[in-house]
Amino acid sequence: MTPLHDLTASDAATRLQSGALSCEAITRATLTRIDALEPQVRAYAHLAADEALQQARTLDQAPAQGALHGVTIAVKDVIDVAGMPTTFNTPAYAGHRPGRDAACVATARALGAVILGKTDTVEFGANGRSAATGNAYAPAHTPGGSSSGSAAAVASGMAQIAFGTQTGGSIIRPAAYNGVHAFKPTHGLVCAEGAKVYAPSLDTIGWFARGVADLALMARAFQLADAWPQAPATLAGLRIGVYKGPHWDRVDASGQQALLRSAHALADAGATLVDLSLPASFDTLPQAQQVIIRAEGRRTFLSELLAHPDQLNPNIRATAENAAGYRVPDLLRAQDQAGAARRDFDALLTQRVDLVLTPPSFGQAPAGLEDTGSPLCNSLWTLLHAPCLAVPTGLGDIGLPVGIQLVGPRGGDAQLLAWAEAIDAALTAAQGPMPKPALKS
Repeated sequence: MTPLHDLTASDAATRLQSGALSCEAITRATLTRIDALEPQVRAYAHLAADEALQQARTLDQAPAQGALHGVTIAVKDVIDVAGMPTTFNTPAYAGHRPGRDAACVATARALGAVILGKTDTVEFGANGRSAATGNAYAPAHTPGGSSSGSAAAVASGMAQIAFGTQTGGSIIRPAAYNGVHAFKPTHGLVCAEGAKVYAPSLDTIGWFARGVADLALMARAFQLADAWPQAPATLAGLRIGVYKGPHWDRVDASGQQALLRSAHALADAGATLVDLSLPASFDTLPQAQQVIIRAEGRRTFLSELLAHPDQLNPNIRATAENAAGYRVPDLLRAQDQAGAARRDFDALLTQRVDLVLTPPSFGQAPAGLEDTGSPLCNSLWTLLHAPCLAVPTGLGDIGLPVGIQLVGPRGGDAQLLAWAEAIDAALTAAQGPMPKPALKS
């Protein structure tokens, strides 16, 4: 029998709403798991155990109130939760306790979720000091960033769902490193009110989960689509664009094998593979993305620079002081270039392929906690405002997770999730289930 702390959110939601399981039981089991593994993983910046149990007991006293009834959720510590610390992993905000939930937290809470606490993050979700969190499979390796604690918490059974944010690759890469599923929706479909944003035209709130069904459960709860597929997706005839990208030679052997083996398995299951190339005009998009991040980040961190300059990480301070020297016309040109590329990418997916299959990272997680990995496998898709999904596929040659990334057109979130469920099932059938972390309490 599956331990309660290992239940997927979808399975738990079904049992909770039928009365076969209590909210208090699953919350208590999750908190017991946290007590056992948190000293090794260090996923949480703040754990609200008593409050979570009280939420669960209150939920048990009333009929199920929503799609997330009793589901345990952790929140990245750049997103406000009423009454809990939001420190952004920076000294200037030690003890800061907002009085109001961020919009995404308020939505989840209104739908019956149990909020467990705040997960550790890279400073401000940007390029400051790293989280104290370790990888769920090997705590001496990075969990990725900036949504470090969120990915590790879900991977190690310390939350069923966790919120993250992505400016470059801060959801998809940590998911790949920790062997969990994750979803970054189309930009703008999840309200970012109450979350610290780095670059407003890029930052997107998404989530980590234990399977595609859980990602879809959240997507439906957050009303990401006007209509949802009525029948299960099939791989027969699905056009998958295989995109190795310009940094393929930097992907380790295990990461390369994960992509190629997955592509072959999907072809065997009936999908049509297309060797995808992108327009030459996309070659300069990485530079445009950097201009947008730095120029918008300059405005984001101006108030922090003025209020407490001596407490800012040097990298954050350099952004706030515009050390890169970007001017307003540079930002406008980069935004125009990104807007044109988004239209071109949508057209490409309409004409040539249904979705893109590409690496989620450069392979297995680096050793140490300072280097959280490169966002270069992710930042293009974030710039394009495309929905992205991480699927774990197995362990690499040093025993750490590897996986794939799926990318769809803007607004195609519901269809991408439907295809991802079929893809995940096909890969599990061909390659076996994802091994769980072997951490011992």
